[in-house]
Amino acid sequence: MLDTVSHKTVNDIDLTALGEVVEAIQADASKAKAAFHVTSRWKGQTRSETTVGAISLGGERIERDYKIVIDEPTELLGTDVAPNPQEMLMAAVNACMMVGYVAGASLNGIELESLEIETKGELDLRGFLGLSDDVPAGYRTIDYDVRIKGNGTPAQFAEIHETVMATSPNYFNMSRPIRMNGNLIVG
Repeated sequence: MLDTVSHKTVNDIDLTALGEVVEAIQADASKAKAAFHVTSRWKGQTRSETTVGAISLGGERIERDYKIVIDEPTELLGTDVAPNPQEMLMAAVNACMMVGYVAGASLNGIELESLEIETKGELDLRGFLGLSDDVPAGYRTIDYDVRIKGNGTPAQFAEIHETVMATSPNYFNMSRPIRMNGNLIVG
């Protein structure tokens, strides 16, 4: 007879596997190191194509092969064949936070019925175009609404919300200045 192991899942998250990842990182901090790498290439006009390469997780190389196309709407001189960089930025922040909400709910045994994050921001193109020294090139603020529904209490959801804001890497990256180290290579 086959010996089968049943793993408990909540919101399609394997809690046993999650626990094993946490235990491995607690036992060896080098397992917590995650390095990501993307390369973006100009494809004409305002289009670019980004290739997602291998990642390193705990010193182990994991092959990945994805392409992300980005463009601008025609009103901003693009061909409108894909989301623009600002939309991709917001999507990346939302997706990162969403992982936190799902994991937090799952760890608390809360089954989700729905989860939606709506993010909005307005920037002034005078900053991007260099037309005003008083106008930043990016956002002054970004607003987002999280709509979550499941069998948790309002207090449980509030605790998960606070945890996501404290632990989401992309929330962190957007809410605090990070150093960008750029090198220009000509030729």
